[in-house]
Amino acid sequence: MELNSNTRLLKLRDILFEETDEFHELSMDEIVEKMKLTFGPEASFDPRTLKRDMEILEDTGFEVIKNTGCYGKVFYSFQDRVFETYQLRLINDALLSAKFITEKEKKELIEKTKQLTSKHIAKTLPDPMLFSQSANDDYQLVKLSIDHVHRAISERKVLHYQYGKYNMKKEFEYHRDGSTYEVEPYALIWQNDFYYLIGRFKETGEMRHYRLDRMRNIRLSEERFQRGQDFNTQDYVNQSFHMFAGENVWMKIEFDQSLINVVLDRFGHDVSIQPSGDHRFILSTKAKMSTGLVNWIRPGEEKPKCSLPSP
Repeated sequence: MELNSNTRLLKLRDILFEETDEFHELSMDEIVEKMKLTFGPEASFDPRTLKRDMEILEDTGFEVIKNTGCYGKVFYSFQDRVFETYQLRLINDALLSAKFITEKEKKELIEKTKQLTSKHIAKTLPDPMLFSQSANDDYQLVKLSIDHVHRAISERKVLHYQYGKYNMKKEFEYHRDGSTYEVEPYALIWQNDFYYLIGRFKETGEMRHYRLDRMRNIRLSEERFQRGQDFNTQDYVNQSFHMFAGENVWMKIEFDQSLINVVLDRFGHDVSIQPSGDHRFILSTKAKMSTGLVNWIRPGEEKPKCSLPSP
């Protein structure tokens, strides 16, 4: 790389960004040595020039922290990251837990997130290979579908697609004999390790949800729609009981108190709970009655009492 004022300034910024953080600093001598690794051992760097470069960087919003150590020696670092370490960890853990993303893509995405922090912090982030999972073969379709659905939501355009699921032979079968679904897309959410489209099914006017990995041949139509003002995405998710479909009903369920955390994890902390005698409580909530919901409530021999109050 040719040494001039521009390349020197850019390399200095890279060194501070990649090599320093809250717990790692560099002295001026160390900065000079790292500059020489790029521009060659014969290159000469005046500390006064590098200090002026740091002032220029600070003028652009790249804050250089200066700390004085033993015997008055000054150390320099850059600490103002877009993401805190715990935030990067949250992002990486979410990527690793996504079952439909291929191992190759996980590794590429995490390597990119590591570029958002120093090399020292990047080394502490989890290795994708330690969390090997089988990825959904439909991932390539899902990547394209995310783009289509995201654009349709932002532009309020009706989506056309086919929908289906796999049979016992692992063959994909289309619903409704492969006929096209016409849906007004309202939201794209992540639930239970899958993406779901929430939208209004035009044929019946009902709000429904569809797993993105089961949608095929998605295309945006030129038809636009007006989103209903009374629709609340969070309410829909809560009432749909984590993607169980069915009719909305009010229900009361009696549980043993040992299941309180299971219930709160499933229904949220805002749900209505009242004590019921010794070591039991009653949950009152609105949910979609379905086989999936009943199977979750009554998975074994010990079954909670469940009743459907009158409207």
